[in-house]
This record gives sequence, structure tokens and C-alpha cells, in this order.
Amino acid sequence: MNYYIKNATLVNEGQTFVASVFVSDGKIAKIVRDGQVPEPVEGPVHQIIDATGKYLIPGIIDEHVHFREPGLTHKADIYTESRAAVAGGVTSFMDMPNTNPQTTTQELLQQKFDLAAEKSLANYSFYLGATNDNLAEVVKTDPKRVCGIKLFMGSSTGNMLVDKNEVLVRLFRESPCLIAAHCEDEQTIHENTVRCKDLAAKGEVIADASIHPFVRTMEACYKSSAKAVDMAEKFGARLHVMHISTQKELSLFRNDIPLKDKKITSETCPHYLWFDNHDYEAKSFAIKCNPAIKSHRDKEALRLALCDGLIDTIGTDHAPHLKEEKFTGDYFTSKSGFPSIQHSLDVMTEMFDMPLLVQLMCHNPAILYQIDRRGFIREGYYADLALVDMNASHRILDNDEYSKCGWTPYDGLEVHSRVTHTFVNGNLVFENGTFHEEAKGARLMFNR
Repeated sequence: MNYYIKNATLVNEGQTFVASVFVSDGKIAKIVRDGQVPEPVEGPVHQIIDATGKYLIPGIIDEHVHFREPGLTHKADIYTESRAAVAGGVTSFMDMPNTNPQTTTQELLQQKFDLAAEKSLANYSFYLGATNDNLAEVVKTDPKRVCGIKLFMGSSTGNMLVDKNEVLVRLFRESPCLIAAHCEDEQTIHENTVRCKDLAAKGEVIADASIHPFVRTMEACYKSSAKAVDMAEKFGARLHVMHISTQKELSLFRNDIPLKDKKITSETCPHYLWFDNHDYEAKSFAIKCNPAIKSHRDKEALRLALCDGLIDTIGTDHAPHLKEEKFTGDYFTSKSGFPSIQHSLDVMTEMFDMPLLVQLMCHNPAILYQIDRRGFIREGYYADLALVDMNASHRILDNDEYSKCGWTPYDGLEVHSRVTHTFVNGNLVFENGTFHEEAKGARLMFNR
């Protein structure tokens, strides 16, 4: 099907203007500004979609998700989470390797690509996971066909910690593509965990969610991020530090050179921008994640850093767990992570204007990962697009969650925007709450 999206308000490359867009054969065929007379577009008749009063943005590229397949599909899988993605205007995702089995060989990596080709409504790529003993697999990675190497410098779900210094040196020296790092110092976390368990056993602290930032502290984040940045600088590696959660870490990054020329970049997530430590009382384990959500001061510093270019991208770290895994037991048994991909844009529009969000969630991931012909509304690019109604106030509810786990930490939040249409490779896959699942997403390719 070809489409004529008329009278939309395009938000693209720092400009906002009324225009119409022809989508043909999966690509953006023509962009016609308001007042211009459209030239004929070859091909079949186009279905007309009147987008008057709505924003048309490039599809969001979420570089940081955990779709849990294979092996953890009781809580999420590629099909269910890609549905949640397109409902939120996300047209491309990059999935993490801490599944079961862990994605640490080229064979297992290819198996995930094969699964996505059958099941995903959105475009996809997958990280190969680094371990203490799989460097031979890492160096085989094709940078034109794989988004990056995931490095856990702090343990999290799946426990893929890389803690041997000689392995880290070789990884930063020999990795054929971008290293996406989870940075938390393991020794610091271990010591803090032992201390809190002791205090809880004595009855001096309550083992609830509020102790999380005292276990996974600012010092743990900064020490690990600083080490990663130092190694990347020393060996000339391409490093992307994920889910920045502290003000102190911002000193490690630069905003005085263009993104395309940066070798060390950073990401944060919507939950570090929306919640802070005061929310643990109301939200409890629903907002327990790694790294921990920290202080109001950290939250405000991260918001400013996005505006100033110190942080380059926003990824969700979408990480579903079942309610019984989150809310049964105490702090030490509750799983870290939560679903967020469906509501990331809605929540972010409550804090920032659309041109900045398009830069951070669409353009910058495309530039940073060097993705082929995505992330922008340009003639000849793949038609990955989302229509957003900025006057569609609604309350986010668990009952409306498309993620398999069936809940969201944003339950009860009143927001003012809603994605109404999502196109993936020119196919209308989501339309006002209805999914069109005939077409599947495509594998992302990279111009490296």
C-alpha cells in the first residue's frame, strides 16, 4: 500500500513546517511543503491520510531494549514487545544479549535475527554480548550488520559481568564496532549490598525500594564510567555509555564537537528524567532498575544535559518483569527493570519540545550508530514514520499496556499526547489502537 499523508506538521532536522508526504514502495517518495503544488508520483494510487493538526516525526529508534527472547518469554518476547514499540511510535529497536542462552556467539546472534524476521513488527538489530572468554566471537562481528557489542561493567539481569582487566583491555583495543557499556562498579555494589543486608537483619533499615540508590550509588556509576571512558580514550575505541543516571558522570562527556565526530557518547532514559528518589515511597519496586533512579538534583542535571548536548540519545532500557517477580518479597529479591517503550514519547513530551525529542530519539541514534537511511524524513529514506496527536490527553493505565507483563510504572499518569499512526518501511502497522501485522520489520544495516 502507498500513502499520501497530507497537511501534517513535520518535525525534522530542527524545522517544524506543514507539509504532505508521499510514501511509495516502502520509501519516502516526495515531501511537499504547504503551498507547493505536488508533482505526480509514479506508482499505484495512494491512500490518503489526513494529518491536519498532527505532528509527523521520523520513527523513534530505541537503541536499548530487553525483549527477553529467547528463554525468558514468560515475561516478554519479540512479538509482544515490538507491538508495544510501534504503539509508541518506535519503528526500530536494538536488543540486549542477556537472554537465555546469552547472546555471546555469532551462531546465537544469528538465531535472534532469524526470530525477529518472523515475529517483529518493528525494525531490529541485536548486540553481541561480551564476556570474560568470548573475544574470539566479538572480533568476528560484522559492523555493517550488527549494531554493537554490549559490555556489562556492572552485573545486572543475566549476570554477564566482564571484570577481568586484561579482557577489557583487549576488548577496547580490538572491538570491530561500537561498545555499548553498562557502567557500575561491581566491588562498590557488593560492599553496599553486604552493608545493607546487615543493617536490614539488625532492623536498622527496612529492605524496601528506597535503599536502591544507596546500594547502586553515584560513586559506583562514576567509578565505572570513568574507567570505561579512560580505556576508550587510551585505545581509540568507539564507546557509548548507556543509561547515565548521575550528575557527576556528565563531566566525562563533551558537547563541543559534532555528534558524528564523537568517539565517546552517552545515553539516558526517560525514567531518570521523570522519577527521582522521592518517588520510591509511592512507586516502590515498580521503579527499581539498574542503575538506580537517584536524586532530584541528578534528574534536573540530566534534563539540562540533554538540552546542552552532553547526553546524546534517549533509550528506554525497556526491561519487562512479571508483577510477581517485582512485587513479591523484599528489596533483595525484587527484579530490577520495567516496561517503558510504549509510553516513552508520551512521557518525554511532558518535559521537552518535539524538535529536541526528534533530535535525541530519532536523528541522533541514526547518526551515532550510522544507520542506513533511517531516523530522518528525507526523500529516498525508508518510510519509518509516526503521527502524534498533541491534543489527545489520556491517562496511562496498566490495562492498556501491550507489553506481555501487563503493567507499567507510569500507571495513573495523565499525559497530553498520543501516537495515532506508525509506519514501518512504508507499511501502516499501527492505526488508532489497531495493529496491521501482515508486514514485518527489517534488519537494520549500518554505514560503517
